[in-house]
Parts: sequence; structure tokens; C-alpha cells
Amino acid sequence: MMMESNPYFAVNAGNPLDVSKRARMMEPGPPYFGGMGSNAGGASGGFYQPFNSNLAGAGVSTGIQNFPGVRLRGLPFDCNEIDICKFFAGLEIVDCLLVNKNGRFTGEAFVVFTGAMPAEFALHRNRQNMGRRYVEVFRCKKQEYYCAIANEVNQGVYFEPEFRRSPPPPRPKKPAEDKGSMEYTEVLKLRGLPYSATTEDIIKFFLEYELTEENVHIAYRSDGKATGEAFVEFPTAEVAKTAMCKDKMTIGTRYVELFPSTPEEASRAKSRGRQ
Repeated sequence: MMMESNPYFAVNAGNPLDVSKRARMMEPGPPYFGGMGSNAGGASGGFYQPFNSNLAGAGVSTGIQNFPGVRLRGLPFDCNEIDICKFFAGLEIVDCLLVNKNGRFTGEAFVVFTGAMPAEFALHRNRQNMGRRYVEVFRCKKQEYYCAIANEVNQGVYFEPEFRRSPPPPRPKKPAEDKGSMEYTEVLKLRGLPYSATTEDIIKFFLEYELTEENVHIAYRSDGKATGEAFVEFPTAEVAKTAMCKDKMTIGTRYVELFPSTPEEASRAKSRGRQ
């Protein structure tokens, strides 16, 4: 087991509220962070080596660069550490810390890896999906990680070995929208598109409906960036309703939701796209 051989997971078998469970992680100079300094002879110590200068991000502030950890945002509220390990399958994890506030999971987490390379590979999983949500992955500072640990201890939430901590209670689900009973026009709204999606991608998504570029209107913000939404015009309302069979199918790695819309909404999106 990863935790048996790793000093970060050495925990006190005594009182379950013993804060020494995290204390080892906050002592200066543990093995995986030994590469941040130099030994007396001037050579780097410990097992961890700095980022390769050929990798993306080389040359940035060493306060971030030398810490082999990432921060996650946008996690499903019912996820646990095992889900995060699966998300980073193939990368060896030292610690996984779910961030709670007032006893509730915030949808954020910190993950520390065995070295710089797996931490770099972890960044490549930015905006990949966990369940139906895409997860943001970005670098974090060592101080941010330690502050999260301190907050966890102060709130009385303590780390348990073997990933046995119970996930937060699920939030009550909102009633599902009955899209079949909604009023339809010839326009459908798409939500949850990849930000890189093009008009051609949407035409291929509705391949059997033989759409043209004139039928597809991608929504953009005032700064020119895509919103992840689009409007598609079909010949009739009946055809648009049959196209709802594509609801929650995927474009790239994102599943796309479809909703009835109106020509007015499509027209507004079209005019913003021309600005």
C-alpha cells in the first residue's frame, strides 16, 4: 500500500483527535520536499527533483514550481479520495485533502504527488470530467496546502488512513425538468459545450439533421470567449423535439444538455457573435 511505505501517511494510532496525524507533513524538510534546498556540499538533497526546464511552467516562481502538488476545483459534492485517485490514475499520490468549510465539502481539494513529474502530468488533466462535472486542476503553493491542513485541524476534521473518511452528506436534488412537457419552437439551446467547440463540431453532433453553419449560433461573452452555450435552428418545432434524443450525449469529453429555446434567444446570441 502506498500509505504504508510513505512517511506522509505515518499516523498516530492513539487518540483519533491527535493532531500529530498531520504534524509530520508540516515539519521542515520531509523527503519529498528535500529537493527544495541543498546539502552542505551544495548538491540537492532528498528524493524530489525540481521541474525539468523543458516542461511548461519552467522558470516560474519557485514557491509554486518546487511544490509537487495541485489544487482541484469543481469536484462533485459526493466525491471522496478514492474518486480523486481514480481521476489521477497512473500517478502516485502522497496525500489527498478534501477541503471542508463549516462541516460541508467545498468542491475543492489538494493533491500532493511523489515528485515534480507526476505533478506536471496531473496539470494535463485540467477540465477533464469526474462524473458529469469537469474539474479544474492548477498549481498550488506549499503554503496554501499547509493552510488547508491547519484549517482542517481547527475545524475538528481529521485525516483517517486508508481513505476511510466518509464523504459529505449529499445535497438534496432539485426536481428534474420535464423537457418533454415544455413548449418547443424550432430552436434548441445547448449547454455544457467544450469551450473549444466549433460550429463544425455542432453540425457533426447533429449529423443526421443536415444542418448548415447558418443554423448554428455559438454564444460568446463580451471579451470574446465562448460561454459553453449555443443555439441551433431546425426546420420545424417537431424536428427540434426529435433532436432532443441527443440530450446528454457528448462532444469531446463533455456531455451536452439540450433545452427548448426561442428564435429571440438565438438572435441575441447571433448578434453578440458578430461584435
